[in-house]
Amino acid sequence: MSQRFFEDFRPGESQSFGSYTLSEEELTDFAQDYDPQPFHIDDEAARNSIFGGLIASGWHTAAVTMKLFVENVLLDCATIGSPGFDDLRWHQPVRPEDTLRVEATCVSPRPSGSRPEIGTVEYELKVFNQHDELIASLRYIVLVRRRETIEARG
Repeated sequence: MSQRFFEDFRPGESQSFGSYTLSEEELTDFAQDYDPQPFHIDDEAARNSIFGGLIASGWHTAAVTMKLFVENVLLDCATIGSPGFDDLRWHQPVRPEDTLRVEATCVSPRPSGSRPEIGTVEYELKVFNQHDELIASLRYIVLVRRRETIEARG
């Protein structure tokens, strides 16, 4: 696949990708390192919590989402980074052995007002489990090189 530049993104284009299953060991290892709340790392505490069992850290869910987005969108994109994301929501917990997939919709590609060689591409990302239940959502902003400025430099 050829590299996509800013001019190649269209509002409303959408794609679904990924299949990532979180094992209980991976879920608890991540939580031990980065979010050691009892309902992420301790079976008994998790059973006695409002969740009724172990759940993944939301940050783990976000990291898996980013992995899938990078592998399926950004690696074929002339990206130079990101200024961040907005509206991150965890709609329901991810459980051990849940399999996640992502739906990515291009919301608004906009040329930069201050840097003519780039544009921003905003994506709406929705994360679903194997039961097609909405798990998480966010808006992710990508900085992408513009083809016309690269071609003009020759």
